[in-house]
Parts: sequence; C-alpha cells; structure tokens
Amino acid sequence: MAQVRSLKIGILSRKSSLYSTKRLVEAARARGHKVKITNYARCYMNITSHKPQVLLRGDALDFDAIIPRIGASYTFYGTALVRQFETMGVFSINESQAIARSRDKLRSLQLLAAEGVGLPVTGFARSPEDIDGIIDLVGGAPLIVKLLEGTHGVGVVLAETHKAAESVIAAFTQLNTNILVQEFIKEAGGADIRAFVVGGKVVASMLRQGPEGEFRSNLHRGGSAQKIKLTPEERSTAVRACRILGLNVAGVDMLRSNHGPVVMEVNSSPGLEGIEKATKVDVASKIIEHIEANASKGRVKARTKKG
Repeated sequence: MAQVRSLKIGILSRKSSLYSTKRLVEAARARGHKVKITNYARCYMNITSHKPQVLLRGDALDFDAIIPRIGASYTFYGTALVRQFETMGVFSINESQAIARSRDKLRSLQLLAAEGVGLPVTGFARSPEDIDGIIDLVGGAPLIVKLLEGTHGVGVVLAETHKAAESVIAAFTQLNTNILVQEFIKEAGGADIRAFVVGGKVVASMLRQGPEGEFRSNLHRGGSAQKIKLTPEERSTAVRACRILGLNVAGVDMLRSNHGPVVMEVNSSPGLEGIEKATKVDVASKIIEHIEANASKGRVKARTKKG
C-alpha cells in the first residue's frame, strides 16, 4: 500500500451502527486516517462569508474530506451542509449539487435522456385529463407508477391492467402527488443489476432477484443477490450515468431489456452491505482510496456537468 498522509475524514451519518458507516470507519482507520462519525442532522452552520463553519454541539468541525450518507428525507438540509463544507475547502466524495441532482428523479432522468443513456419509456403529466395519453405513451399496461419522492421500492406500483393503471394514477393525482409512469420491462423477470461506481470505474456489480411474485428486487424486501459480470455496454452505461450526474461514488441500478441496459436509478448514497457480501469486494476501501487520491491533492470539488 502506497504511503499517504493521514487525513481527517468525517462520515456524515445519523447512525453509527449501520453496516455502511461501520465499514467506512474500518477501511479509513486501516489506512491510517482519523475518522469521526458526524450526525449531520445535529450540525449547524455559520455561513458568514469571512469564516464559514460547521459546528456540532458548539465545536467547530475540521475535516480534510467528508463522506455524505444523507437520508432521502434530509436531502435539503444534508446538501446544504455538504455545500457549507465545500465553501470551507473540504473535499466531498460526492458534491452537494450532484447529490441534489440524483435525488430529483425527474431531473436526473431528463439529464440522462439528453445524453442518450438507455432508459425505460417514461412519462410525466399533471392533469387527470391526460391519464389515457400517458398510459398510451409508455405502451399501455402493465406499467409502473412511481412516486417521485419514493425510495427503496416504496411508492412503486405495478399496474397490470389499463383499468388498474387508470385507478392508481387517478388516486395519486387527486392526492396532488408527483408521479412518473414507466414501461414495465417484463423480460427483466423481477431482477435488476446494481453497478457500484467509484471514481469513474465499476468496482463491483451484483444481480438482485426479487422473490416469487415480486417485481421489485430490493434486498430489504426479501430479494437475493449474487455477483455478476457486466457486459461492456452495461459497464459503460453505469459509468456514463455517474459522469452525467457528477457523482464520484454511486450505485447505478439497471434492467436488462430487449433493447439493452436501461437505467432505473442512480443512488448517491448506496449501501455497502449487499454489494460487499455478494461480491466479496472491499468497496469501502475503494472509496477511501478515491478520497486519498483527490483530497490529498487539494481537489475540493468534483468537476460536474451543470444542470
């Protein structure tokens, strides 16, 4: 292992007991770095221009680099905190703008589509009068209805008939909730691919399979996972998706369709437990190595695409 200077690394996480948090701490300490788990929800900021600060229980935080593990419900505050660290010259494994971009499902899909990345046919509408039009747009039932604010498979509904699709979309519309309507990739067979990207390279990949009768493959919903070798096109798609959104570390979820890989989501705070156990790859150390290669050179922010 090449000798690198010891860094002060902050892991922005609300729970020190989480597998991902513990593994990042272990990997950083094993490589000689000082690590502090920081509950970002309890941090507060002094945004005064001459001396910006982030404080926790009255103490100013001093890091060379941070690893944001921001929960979806804390996106606004969490990205504001990451942005504050950026103004202080602290390297973030994923910058604030990229995290916000990835959390906005509609925005991220628009950016990926503009660059020609494969996606399921996706529709977005507001008026109840356009329900039939949006169902036709995605090729009819069966189809997927997704809440824009949903995570981990929550807020995702499979409508198997035209009538069911009408009912689900109408119900969400009446609740004044923003939804996406997507084609159902039947040939995927309830399975998807998670490609874990670090620093522009796929470092690990797994195939996740949903249980019998379940179209969602999320592991916490009872799915299983196994190591998989990606095709060159799948590998390229995952790397391009991260580059377009400006993410240095991300989990790219894809489906194998009849017309090639299609991206479902790009997760800026991907969990480590499923991918490490399925592939036996030390992903946590890959993340720390990326920090070493960038924070130690004084690179405060990643170069990202605007939008």
